[in-house]
Amino acid sequence: METTIKVNQLSKSMPLLKQSIMSTFPSAVVRYSKIARMIKTSSACFGILFMERRGIMRSLKTVISAIAYIENHLNVNLDLDIVAKAVHYSKYHLHRMFSDAVGLTIHDYVQRRQITEAAKLLVFSEKSILDIALLAGYESQQAFTTIFKALYKQSPNQFRENEEFYPLQLEFIFNEKTDIRDKTDNHIGREILFSTEEDIPLWMDLVRLVIDGFPNLIEHEHIKILKQYISEKRALMMKENNLAIGIMLISYQTGSIDFLGVHPLYRKQGIAKLFLHKATTELLKNKEISITTFREGDKADTGYRKALKELGFAEAELLTEFGYPTQRMVLPKEDSHE
Repeated sequence: METTIKVNQLSKSMPLLKQSIMSTFPSAVVRYSKIARMIKTSSACFGILFMERRGIMRSLKTVISAIAYIENHLNVNLDLDIVAKAVHYSKYHLHRMFSDAVGLTIHDYVQRRQITEAAKLLVFSEKSILDIALLAGYESQQAFTTIFKALYKQSPNQFRENEEFYPLQLEFIFNEKTDIRDKTDNHIGREILFSTEEDIPLWMDLVRLVIDGFPNLIEHEHIKILKQYISEKRALMMKENNLAIGIMLISYQTGSIDFLGVHPLYRKQGIAKLFLHKATTELLKNKEISITTFREGDKADTGYRKALKELGFAEAELLTEFGYPTQRMVLPKEDSHE
């Protein structure tokens, strides 16, 4: 804002500047006119950028408030109308802002969070499945079981018997001061670097935001594996303002991308493409590059399969990883810049 004020002040002083220039250098009128137009244009641009920035921050703050309300009311039926009234915002605009920031509708976020908390109770409590269903906001055990099985690929009773909890969706935690200006075509200053163990806290912050794309991921096990990848220079990160905005794990031997995550607030800025370019042109050059994801039609998929296809990956064989049905995707040679 300070920059905007200074430019505006300079713009207002132009008449005096013009008189001074013309009295000293009469032939400089044309040059002066160009300078004046440039300053006025700069003033307008700075003003627009400031307004856009302020609007983005206000939107993010509203989304953070909506998430806080949802997290405090996971034991009741929630919908867009209820949340919009709670944060004093129109449901149309809240729906758009929430979906843009989180990548999920409020309905899907609520459902996945309620089912995750229910899964936790199934493993760590002795409450009946009916009681857990009611606590999760469902009116019947049957309705709860149907949704649970669609998302976790096993019934609530089977999940309890396995005695191993993993989250379907964790609470989204955003910093309202995060710089999320659009840099779709401007990646100056952004580097993909090998991670160190000092990066692990930032790495895990991002993992928690994208955990919906990685069924059966258990934090302590992931950290153990991550340390091994770091020691072998197979873990990469892109940071901005002390925030991990992209992370990737690779295998030099198989050519596989074993983990690829992009911060939700940055996923429209081409970060995944930058990591893929790094892999195809440097790290995994001359390798068949592959990655695994959800199978087609999996209701637990929040858009990861579609995103990979948009990056150029093609379907390969069906797999089962850690008991979960997945599919291998392969990057055709013509898309791997070879």
